[in-house]
Amino acid sequence: MSWRNLSGRARAPKSGRNPSPSAASASAGEGIRVFPWGWKVEMAEIFRGYVAIRQLSQFFAALVFFHASEYALAIAFHGRSNVSLSSLLISKHYIVAMSCALLEYMIEIILFPELKEYMWISNFGLVMVIVGELIRKGAVLTARHAFTHTIRTYHEDNHELITHGIYRFIRHPGYCGFFIWATGTQVMLCNPICVVAFAVVTWRFFSTRIQYEEFFLRRFFGSQYDEYAEHVPSGLPFVK
Repeated sequence: MSWRNLSGRARAPKSGRNPSPSAASASAGEGIRVFPWGWKVEMAEIFRGYVAIRQLSQFFAALVFFHASEYALAIAFHGRSNVSLSSLLISKHYIVAMSCALLEYMIEIILFPELKEYMWISNFGLVMVIVGELIRKGAVLTARHAFTHTIRTYHEDNHELITHGIYRFIRHPGYCGFFIWATGTQVMLCNPICVVAFAVVTWRFFSTRIQYEEFFLRRFFGSQYDEYAEHVPSGLPFVK
């Protein structure tokens, strides 16, 4: 091999050392596409975390306020010696119901997180919780010592039919308020299954309880209660 041939041999450029402008622009474009996608995924996770914290915080706050206020008002109007822990209104069935609500929420926020992102529905549930509290607490503050957590089956000398205040518009505001409140807690959590379950179970419970309670009210007050019931709704849907 001559020196001329050796010096004149063409050297092939090493691949990857000097990429072409088109390859560089393609790589940059791919990076631009990946970055926004990753940013969107991260923001979605942050939003879902915020939604979960907000909804669960509102749920537990609603529970604590409801039961604590029920107990405090019972003591205020009936005296500490006449009030037991049953005035907290926490039963085994109630614990099971709320546990099912939390279970549904955790399953759905993991498997179907988009169900929890309808904030207008959650906010509507919060409004229901507040309205339900106002109606029920309005009943307690109006009836005062006459408001009890058990149905009275005997007539006392100071037993009177209350038809003023919120009782002018609703015969059973305590039941009405709890029905709205309980259903509202599930709307607030965006729990489609428990919304239906809570509404059906509480409606059936109170519709039966109203019939039982009004049997004694008619015995106590006779035509006075009949006339009152004729003009004032019960406060529970489909219950006259």
